[in-house]
Order: sequence, then structure tokens, then C-alpha cells
Amino acid sequence: MKLRQSLTGWLFMIPFLIVVIAFLIAPLGYALYLSTQADTLVGGQEFVGIENYKFSLTDPIFIEGVKRVFIFGLIQIPIMLFLSTVGALVIDVINTRLSRMFRLIAFMPYAVPGVVAALMWGFLYSESFGPFVGIAESLGAKDFNFFSLKVFIYSISNIVTWAWTGYNMIIIYSALQGLSREVYEAAIVDGATQVQIAIRVKIPAIKNAILLTTIFAIIGTMQIFTEPRILARYTNAVNNGYTPNIYSFNLAFAQSQFNYAAAVSFTLAIVVFVVTAIVLGLTRRKGRVE
Repeated sequence: MKLRQSLTGWLFMIPFLIVVIAFLIAPLGYALYLSTQADTLVGGQEFVGIENYKFSLTDPIFIEGVKRVFIFGLIQIPIMLFLSTVGALVIDVINTRLSRMFRLIAFMPYAVPGVVAALMWGFLYSESFGPFVGIAESLGAKDFNFFSLKVFIYSISNIVTWAWTGYNMIIIYSALQGLSREVYEAAIVDGATQVQIAIRVKIPAIKNAILLTTIFAIIGTMQIFTEPRILARYTNAVNNGYTPNIYSFNLAFAQSQFNYAAAVSFTLAIVVFVVTAIVLGLTRRKGRVE
């Protein structure tokens, strides 16, 4: 009987496994194979082991792209998580129909495809048609350009923050909904204000949810591609190696260096894994100390 149930379960898993193998494991395996190959002068390819990976670690274009996404993350992630946490805390206090409407409005930007969002913000940033340049100049910024080399990274940060704040807010809000209301009531009886409850009770209780959103944000930041790629038509700030993913894309589809492009992609994945592991390690260490 148990064997039959087990077989039945595996039969239901077969369609899922086929999809995972066909569209995830097999492509990753093939990309890994490509990353260990190199084109020869007489045609064909030869096995070079980890030579492509070694070269990527000393490639100035790749290193510069990694530095840029690190800077982007340091700018964007704290702002986004702060807004997400504050928004979740606010709607957790509101117990009216406005709470549902606010959640819907906050989540709507996430439903907008990345390409559409980038094009929309490109229009809003435009010197000819967009309103934001006029607003910046009215505040004293002369000849302000959202697509300039110095400002562009902040322009992208604004787009990503706009798109993902609501998504992360819903995750944090869901964690807040799982907390016991008795703790809040006890804090109110003790004379605590809503701000004190939020800082001293709610935020410590949902630190795992905040950590989860932080990890998601780090992974997304390191892999950013769509926004700078779409907005490249408006600015000279985006070069072929602006981010690691753009660099890998151009290597593969503009220069036909598929082997090295695969190695760059896997090197980026390793960097993301290391950064994520460091963040998790520091968080756990801090938790043990506390």
C-alpha cells in the first residue's frame, strides 16, 4: 500500500520534473559545459577547464560592472527596505477598507513588466517631455539630466525602488499578520505608543521576513539588466559592461563569445552566493550575540 502511494506521488511529480530538467537543469548543464570550452584557431572547441573563470576574475570590465552593482545596491536596497517596512507597519495599524486599497496601490507597480516600467520612466525622465526635469530645475538644479553619467545610477535606483517596494511590503505585512495581538495589547496597557510598539516589538519579531526581503533584494541587484539595458538608448552612461549581466549578454549575442559569456554568468552566480552567505552569516552571528 505504501509503495503504491509512493509511486502515485512520483507519477504526479513527473510533469514537474520534466519541466525542471528541460528548462532549468539541462540549460544550466550546457552553459556550464560551454564555460569550460574555448574556440580554437582551426575551428571547433577545446577543453580549457577553469581558465575562462580565472580570466573573468581579472577582467577589468567585469570587475567594474560588479563594483557598479555593489554601489547600486548600497544606494537602492536600504531605501527600498525602509519604505517597505514603514509601509507594512502603517497598513498593519490601519484596520479599515483603506488598508486593502493601500496594499493594492502599493503592489501595482510590481505588476508592471520591467520593460514597460523602464520605458515609462524613460519618458518621465526625458528633458523634452518629462515633468521631472522641470521640477528639478525649479528647485535650483540647472541643466539637470537624469541620464547623465553621475545621476543615472540614482535614476535606475528610483525605478527599481518604485517597482519592488510594494512587493517587499506585502511580504513584511504578511509576517506582521502572523504576530500575536496579545503582545500589542500588553504593550498598549503599559503605555507604549504605536511608534514604540513598532520599533521595540514588531520589527524584532519580523526580522526573519526583513532578512528574506534583503536576500531577495541583493540577488536582484546583482543581476540587474532590464532597466539599464532599455534606457541605454537615452544615455551614454550605459556601456557594454555597465552591469555583469549586460556584459555577459553582449559577449554572447554581440561578440559571439558564448564560452566566456557563460563563464562570466557563473562567476556572477558565485559572487551572488558569496555575498548572500556573508549576509546570512553576519545576521546569524548577530542573533547569537543578542
